[in-house]
Formats: sequence, structure tokens, C-alpha cells
Amino acid sequence: MNSIITGRMTRLITAALFSAVNRILIIFKKVDPGKVFFVSDVREEIGGNMEFIYRWLSEDDYDIVTDFRADRRIRRSFRQYFRLIYNMTTCHYMLLEDYFRYTSYMKVRKGQEIVQLWHGAGAYKKFGFSRMNGNENIRIHKGYRKYSKAIVSAESIRKCYAEAFGITPDKVRPTGIPRTDIFFDEDYKKRKKAEIYELYPYLMGKKVILFAPTYRGLRADDAAYDFDRIVPEKFFRELSDEYVFVFKWHPATYNNLRAEEKNAYEPEEYRDFFHDLSQIRDINDLLLVTDVLITDYSSVIFDYLLVDRPVVYYIYDREDYENGRGLYFDFDTYVYGRVARTQDQLVEAVKAGDMCEEKRSAFRNMFMSACDGNSTERTCRWIFGSRQETADEKERRNGSAL
Repeated sequence: MNSIITGRMTRLITAALFSAVNRILIIFKKVDPGKVFFVSDVREEIGGNMEFIYRWLSEDDYDIVTDFRADRRIRRSFRQYFRLIYNMTTCHYMLLEDYFRYTSYMKVRKGQEIVQLWHGAGAYKKFGFSRMNGNENIRIHKGYRKYSKAIVSAESIRKCYAEAFGITPDKVRPTGIPRTDIFFDEDYKKRKKAEIYELYPYLMGKKVILFAPTYRGLRADDAAYDFDRIVPEKFFRELSDEYVFVFKWHPATYNNLRAEEKNAYEPEEYRDFFHDLSQIRDINDLLLVTDVLITDYSSVIFDYLLVDRPVVYYIYDREDYENGRGLYFDFDTYVYGRVARTQDQLVEAVKAGDMCEEKRSAFRNMFMSACDGNSTERTCRWIFGSRQETADEKERRNGSAL
């Protein structure tokens, strides 16, 4: 109880301090029309959709500023905190990829835009204000309603994001997801696969199973997984001749494991079979070398569709999850692979490698129709307007400068 009260008091003090400094700065500092602020409390360095936007922008045209923390629990120094408030108060564009609590404290000024690039494609498990209709007793982030723009991967799911963020549908556009452009770039795929195999040579010569479930829990701070649902001995016995097994825990689960200084499992006796690559923040490069994906309610199913290899849904807790967190559509809408509820079924599904082609096509039309290799360009041109060059224009300019 004391820790709850202390946490609540800390949040109130933080909010009051932020609001006071923000309002004072508004009096003395103007919005910088060329300032783009990339900020996140869930990654150490730029990546995901933000990286693709960052690389697209020209530093000649924009003042680009970044602020990253791997975990929301990492505190800023007073100076760092002041710089955060200063950048949020004076930037024209603030680009996010997840919920960022400080937006609920700020006053959005005329000429400012908060753009949500979101970290997941598609619309799977409910989030934001969509969870108000469920059975969960949670606080919803008030900063969502301050977004001026949000991107999605298909026209058919705009209403899901509008509901989740508490904004009107006209502020949500199906530009596609910038980070998915890699799946249409053959040179990138070839180069990145070579890099991964060089870094992790044990992935070569066998098929790669990537186990990437989402977390259980109401919030990222209590994110967890029922690790008893994976019995190393069984998977080693059944699959080790042909496969290697790679764990990629959700970043929130992984952060909690590191904070507790413990492992989720002890696979040392099977170290040639089990490997943990959770330290790799962005999963899409790993998907390029994945032969079978095992997941559940994670948005990784949307990106992995573009790899065009088998997926297995391990959903031992389907009823509990649907009745608790909730899904935007009926679960069967998301299925384009085998479904397993027990470990025996899971092993069988991995071996089967079922592609479920008919379901795969319907899934793509519904959730990923805007992802075609040009998502970064469309996103940038929507956010930043006519100042943005097309890919061809940029290539011609760079070529003429040589």
C-alpha cells in the first residue's frame, strides 16, 4: 500500500512540475517550425518506424532531436528532464511509437503536431480507450487524445485506432507501416541475413523457430509470461535434430526480467538448441531468418505475413485473454496458421508447416493492404507535407551531387 501511495505522489509531483515548466516556456519560447522531436521511453536508441522516418528526413531542412530511454523506470536527471520539457514545448513535430505519459501533462500549442507511429501493425489485442469496454480496471493515458495524426496498415482498421486513441477517424491514415518496407527490398534482405548469420552462426544449417509471445498483465510494468508453458526437454527431444529454438520476449517482459535479475528459464543443458535474442529490440530483422514463428496475440503476426512462412498460434489461455484484454475482431479472423493449445499440439504444428494459403490472402487484404514497400514515403509526405521529396526525387538529387 505504501508503494502505491508513493508512486501516486511521485506521478502527481512529476505532472505538476512538468505542467509548470511547460507553461512558463510557452510564454518565452516559440515553436520551432523545423524541429522534429523523436522520443521514447521504451527503447535505448532509435529504431522501428521512427528510424525509417529519421533516415528519410534531411538535416538540411529540419532540426532533428532525439530522447530515448530503454525502460520507463529509468529516471532522468533534473537537467535531462528540463531538456525533455523544453523539446516537447518548442518542437513542431513530436514523433512517438508507443504511449508516452508526458504528453498528458503538456499543453499542445498552435503549430504543434503529435504523431503516433505506433509500434504494432494491424489491430489485434485491444489497447487505449478500446479497453474501456472490457473488464479491466485500468487508467487510460489521456495524452492519446492529443494526437494530430496516427498511421495504420490498412483502411479497414482506421476506426480501431481512432477508438483506441480517442481521436476522430480523419486523423488516422492508412499510409502503411514504414518498417515493413524492408520486406520488399531484396538487397536489404540479403545484406541483413548475412549480418545476422555472421553475428549468430548457430542459426545457420538448421530451421529457425522464433518464439515471440506478447506479455500477460494489465500494464508494461507488470508484464509477465507463464514460463511453465514451455518445457525445454520436450522441445529439445522432438525438434533439436532439425531446428534451433530462439526466444524473443516482449520488450516489457524482458525489461522486467532484467530488473529482477533473473532468467525466465534455464536452458544451459540444451544450449546448442535454445537461444535468447531478446536483447535485439526490433524483431523484423530476425523475422528474415525465421522459418517458423510461434506467437499468440502479438502484432508480430502482421509483419511476419510479409515473410511468407508458417506461423503457429500458441493460445493456451484464449478465453481468459479474450474476456480480459479483448480483441478487436473474432480470433479466427487473425488465423493464417495452425492453432495450438497444448505443448503436444504445438510441436505437431511446428512440424506440419501449414501455410493456410486461403486464410493468408484474406488476412492480408484486411490488415496489411497498405504495406507495399512505399510506406515510409507515404508516411513522410502525409506528416511533413510537400516539403518531402519522393524516393525518385531524392535519388536524382543525390546522383546529381556526385
